Amino acid sequence: MLLEAALAELDGAIAALNDANGNAEASDDGRALSGLHSDRRLLHAVFTGTPVPLYVVDREGTVLRANAAACELLGVGPGYATGRSLTALVEPPVRAALRSQLAAAARTAGPVRMRCGMLADAGVVRSELEIRPLQVRGEADRLLVTVRASHAGWPGHGAGHAKSRVGADPTADAALTNATRRFDLLAAAARQLLEARTVSESVLLQRTARLLSGALAAWTVVDVRRRDELRRHYVTGPDDHSSAGLTHAVASADPGFGSIPYQVYESGQTLLSTHADDDMALGRAESGPPLLARLSGASVLAVPMSVESRRFGVLTLIRRADDGQFSMADAALVEEIGGLLGLAIASRRTLRQRTDAAEALRASLLPPVPKTVPGVEMASAHLAPTRGREVGGDFYDVYPTPGGWGVAIGDVCGKGEDAAAATAAARHAIRVLAHSTADPADVLRGANEIMLAEEFGGRFVTASAAHLSWGDEHLRIVLSSAGHPAPVIIRPDGRTERVPGGGVPLGIFPDPEPATIELELSAGDVLFCYTDGLADARSPQSTYFEDSLADSLGQLAGRRAADIVSDMRKVVLDFSDNVLHDDVTMLVLRVGAAPG
Repeated sequence: MLLEAALAELDGAIAALNDANGNAEASDDGRALSGLHSDRRLLHAVFTGTPVPLYVVDREGTVLRANAAACELLGVGPGYATGRSLTALVEPPVRAALRSQLAAAARTAGPVRMRCGMLADAGVVRSELEIRPLQVRGEADRLLVTVRASHAGWPGHGAGHAKSRVGADPTADAALTNATRRFDLLAAAARQLLEARTVSESVLLQRTARLLSGALAAWTVVDVRRRDELRRHYVTGPDDHSSAGLTHAVASADPGFGSIPYQVYESGQTLLSTHADDDMALGRAESGPPLLARLSGASVLAVPMSVESRRFGVLTLIRRADDGQFSMADAALVEEIGGLLGLAIASRRTLRQRTDAAEALRASLLPPVPKTVPGVEMASAHLAPTRGREVGGDFYDVYPTPGGWGVAIGDVCGKGEDAAAATAAARHAIRVLAHSTADPADVLRGANEIMLAEEFGGRFVTASAAHLSWGDEHLRIVLSSAGHPAPVIIRPDGRTERVPGGGVPLGIFPDPEPATIELELSAGDVLFCYTDGLADARSPQSTYFEDSLADSLGQLAGRRAADIVSDMRKVVLDFSDNVLHDDVTMLVLRVGAAPG
């Protein structure tokens, strides 16, 4: 009855407008024109205030007007429906039927009725639509669509507006519940990102997608950038057997040009389609209907995974009609999670790049196999700190010199990029200078000048450089030290001798004098060189390995160089309970028979 009265009022207003418009041309005082405006305002007020959802659409189904009751039914603001297709506001399975009914109503000029589900913010509202022509002189034919909703929460049905308890506001309760749910989801996502330091980037994306899918009742699609193209990475949805085939179909189709994920990736901006009506919004698989239709998608939300100007991919969520529409609050929440993912991916990739660079630099400073010196058996080992992965400052080198061979070992104060730069400069300076002089003291003096000329963040270098040459049956060694730990000589009978050290580290004073000593080693003698990480290794009882170094080496007399290195590695790790706070580098020279 109320609807019929409203329609009768509309028909009367239209007739009055037509009469007023015809009389306006003959009026001298403009009263007819004033009456026309008054009737138009009345007509607008009647349409807007009618407590029955009404849509005015054109013959193609585009919404031209929607009254307040129609907007309230969908849970959207005023003006939202205007300009959209009416078919986008109903559940996907009946959209084709609605197009046919609109055409039938326009063709037959009679009322047409059909049942369907309207896509409201909270889910599907079961409704009956009545479509009838709306003739307005001077304008194209239009259709008036009336909605009779059976949803209990529709205005006028009482139950939807009943108080859940005395003095309680159900709208406020729902808002509080939704806000709490979103906060919990954001906290869970952040916790998952923080706890996933040991998993791969792919596993991290999959875990986040499953979290979003379960919390927001949506299909979640993850697309990532590979070789400057957007590729499908992972798809997850409802946990049932019927969804397995859909998951495979969506996962096998990369996002095409013009699809929603592609648009978001290109623009870097979030896209929310509350009522998705473009069947190609998600693209198409190799065979079958478009993906949006196959998923029965009614609402689509896509956010970029990015940080600053770096874009790593897109998160796309798709909801079915029964699960309600995505809101602006949902968009803000998922956008925040997408930003956290972008930050996590950027941090991981930066760390991986730095780790790879550190490993490459470490390999260049610590060659796994020293160069061969005739008549000398050599072996080396390096143990990285067990805490932290920054590249250390240890180095060693073996190189040819005038009249013999050179050996160097050193350590830079500190760790990190500055220490690595100082290490590389010291090692290469020693190698280059040793090509033109056999005096290791001159080599260290030249390296000191180079260190002082550069900026290495206040780093200094301790180093030992030696010149090796054969004389008769003995290996003659001239050893110069710049503040580096003194090596240990191991005799074949088990005796050990600590070589005098001394000198001033490189990079501190402009005129330091290295401490120099000459040694003669016979067949079977071993020169054990090391960095301070070995001497400073601590036991759980806070004793230092330096106190037992000589005894441990004496027990290895007569062993091959490689065996000495291997056994000392085990000894120091057992002593420190596998906890090393600094790099440990060992270089062993075992004298054999004189060449030729």
